Amino acid sequence: MDILQLGKALILGIIEGLTEFLPISSTGHLIVFGDLLNFHSNGKVFEISIQLGAVLAVIFEYRQRFARVVGGIGRDKNVNRFVFNLMIAFIPAAAIGFLFNDPIKAYLFNPVTVAAMLVLGGFFILWVEKRQNGREPKVKTVDDMRPRDALVVGIAQIFALVPGTSRSGSTIMGGMLWGLERKVATEFSFFLAVPVMIAATFYSILKYYKLFSAQDIGLIAVGFVSAFAAGLLAVKALLKFVSSKNYVPFAYYRIIFGGIILLTWLMGWVDWTSL
Repeated sequence: MDILQLGKALILGIIEGLTEFLPISSTGHLIVFGDLLNFHSNGKVFEISIQLGAVLAVIFEYRQRFARVVGGIGRDKNVNRFVFNLMIAFIPAAAIGFLFNDPIKAYLFNPVTVAAMLVLGGFFILWVEKRQNGREPKVKTVDDMRPRDALVVGIAQIFALVPGTSRSGSTIMGGMLWGLERKVATEFSFFLAVPVMIAATFYSILKYYKLFSAQDIGLIAVGFVSAFAAGLLAVKALLKFVSSKNYVPFAYYRIIFGGIILLTWLMGWVDWTSL
């Protein structure tokens, strides 16, 4: 097996794990760094599979919560409401993604689009955080969320179908705008990632399974494990961070990173469209 390719898979797995739950777009980073590393896998199965590795980090971190959910379905009122909220939040982006997945990937999955959305999203985060100053959140725990709160988060997740927007960024900022406390919006975004990414993984596998090869399996395994490990670190660090700070630093990171890509493209220093 090609050691260089395994090294690239390891790097991309770490990038995925570190960025999946931060509002900086994991898909956008995979597109940019995948192009820089000249790493391309059949049908994007690699990218989707390593995202599942990162999502399993959430399941592991919240394993006690998920165990209570599994054991309480149909018997516990709070558990039933939690599961119902996840279902409601899952449906909007899943439906739109199912209908428009192919054209979105064909026309928007490129570094220039990613860079533009990173910059725009960065300014959006700054605006949301500015609006939060002095505002008292209406929802202070995940268990207090109502179905309409979950629906708003689900609608916000639709914007994440555009690469560079960020699934976690869309859901967290959408939740905060609606009145969810910052940590509540963050945790619900984590929980919502589980059904979203599991569904996306199996959809991708079913669609592209004929393109799998022995080499793909090795690359996916390396990326999967590294994404899980990095994702576990990112989840723990982000929860600790948002308990006392806001998302402004991530907004500036998005603007600077996206701005550099756009500047190098506009000046002709890097032809991102040909990578």
